[in-house]
Amino acid sequence: MKNPTLFMKSRRDFLQLSSMGLMGAYLPKSLNLISLNQKPKLSLQLYTVRDQIKNDLRGTIKKIADLGFKNVETAFWPEGVSLAEAASVLKEFKLNVSSCHIELPVGDQQETFLATAKAFNCKNLIWHGWPEDKRYSSLEGTKALVKIYNDANRFAKANGLHFGLHNHWWEFRNKVSDKFVYEVLLEELDKDIFFEIDTYWVKVAGHDPAKIIQQFGERVKLMHVKDGPALYNDRLAIDNPDPMTPVGQGSQNFPSIFKAADSSCEWLVIEMDKTAIDVFDALKQSVDYMKPFVV
Repeated sequence: MKNPTLFMKSRRDFLQLSSMGLMGAYLPKSLNLISLNQKPKLSLQLYTVRDQIKNDLRGTIKKIADLGFKNVETAFWPEGVSLAEAASVLKEFKLNVSSCHIELPVGDQQETFLATAKAFNCKNLIWHGWPEDKRYSSLEGTKALVKIYNDANRFAKANGLHFGLHNHWWEFRNKVSDKFVYEVLLEELDKDIFFEIDTYWVKVAGHDPAKIIQQFGERVKLMHVKDGPALYNDRLAIDNPDPMTPVGQGSQNFPSIFKAADSSCEWLVIEMDKTAIDVFDALKQSVDYMKPFVV
């Protein structure tokens, strides 16, 4: 049979082959499933360049834009930098805000939660999750946190926003009543709370990120993409991880991870907590690696 990818003349031909389940047999092996669906967009977690932002906000943001980034994920701004100033600099260099890491909207933080969303015209608000909450050491404590997260989600929804959680390693290492904490979260949280799966911390905890991504399914709206040795050690608790590599040069199997993602995953967010080489060089190499996987 002739290769239909060379001879299809119409959308109708494509749909007929698709309905018969034949398209996969004639697609090049190098074309993975992520290319058949709408690809996610690329973003950068600005925590990666926190020290550079502290020294030179505008110059750092310009470098980010010059590297080809169109989107960023915000974290925390240096003392003295207002939301308005930060938003103005991002707008100057035409950087959209894909998502914001933020404190939980509890008490006085509710005002900051809403002000952040408004300043950056962003609807994806994510609890950063640092540091480890000791309540994750028991089922009762984990369920108490679930209630806080559900309340945060309802507050976000009431204000037209989306609420999500970002993980570290402890949700995937700690067990409560024979279940990992993340399994309790999946079961107990409001179903419209999304997850930003940090693939690196999942691997540090000893899991296969691709399998975890599959397990979370359509609830994975964003992924943190970072690479390196991904080994657990006691220095992690004091925020001193091993230096990370450019994406694609460490221990992560990103083609497998990206292939595992549901089509609901909208954003792949590069992040590096610490780098062995110049951070901008690491980002340039990471952007080049990511090009086949994003729009």
